[in-house]
Amino acid sequence: MFFKHCAQGIWLKARDWVKKLGLAKHPEGGYFRETFRSKIQVSAPGFSGKRSASTAIYYLLESGRFSAFHRIKSDELWHLYAGSPLVLHVIENGKMSRVTLGRGQAPQAAVRAGCWFAASVARPGSYSLAGCTVAPGFDFADWEMGKREELLREYPDHRRIIERYTR
Repeated sequence: MFFKHCAQGIWLKARDWVKKLGLAKHPEGGYFRETFRSKIQVSAPGFSGKRSASTAIYYLLESGRFSAFHRIKSDELWHLYAGSPLVLHVIENGKMSRVTLGRGQAPQAAVRAGCWFAASVARPGSYSLAGCTVAPGFDFADWEMGKREELLREYPDHRRIIERYTR
């Protein structure tokens, strides 16, 4: 009974954040809203046209759900604002690493451009509210959702985690 009550209370908190911050569903999972887009435009190698110098979003993820493996052409800095610790699962140069954002863990973490990564909430019955800052600024043209079979072919040693965090 206690867990159900706590989980329900936390669920309502997550829903309150979604409403208060005006978050919308994100294609990779979770909820988001862009909060900043630099007016400064930059050109960078590997990008089709100019991009904002940087962008920022709120991102909320509930436990039991995940941000599926994806990658972007820019560096992305994650910051935890509220809720339970958030775990980033990153494949960089073929190696898998985990970074946990939260109290007593890292307050922020960087995911390098081109790295495959996924995210999950560390505690059941909870949520994580984070912020993501991207430079050069985010554009969906630079975003790629991971395809399970392709990732498994490229990274067979990471089968368990790829199967868990792909759709």
